[in-house]
Amino acid sequence: MSIPKMDPILQATDVLRGHIAPIIERINVDEFTTVEFIEALQQDDAARHAFELALSRWPRNDDLARMIVHGQIIPELLRESGLVEWSGFAYDQEDPYAIPAWWRRIAAEP
Repeated sequence: MSIPKMDPILQATDVLRGHIAPIIERINVDEFTTVEFIEALQQDDAARHAFELALSRWPRNDDLARMIVHGQIIPELLRESGLVEWSGFAYDQEDPYAIPAWWRRIAAEP
């Protein structure tokens, strides 16, 4: 996959976008945290590869890459999916890169 030269956040977002909805659809709970979603994403080979490719947009700073992907890109793509809604911060979840959130599945509009 060749990504045109552009902002690394846009590149990372584009790389991950197509993998978000299929993971949400496979999760068999009504609510989950960002941490749980990232763990589920890692269990799919293609999605894990996209996640690693997204992180590679910042090759010299893995912590920064993870902060942006965990704290900005994944939450934005979850909202964009239309399949979940933000349900509050998950302060009891451990993520050294972002404050995780709870996400609630919503019924698809006909």
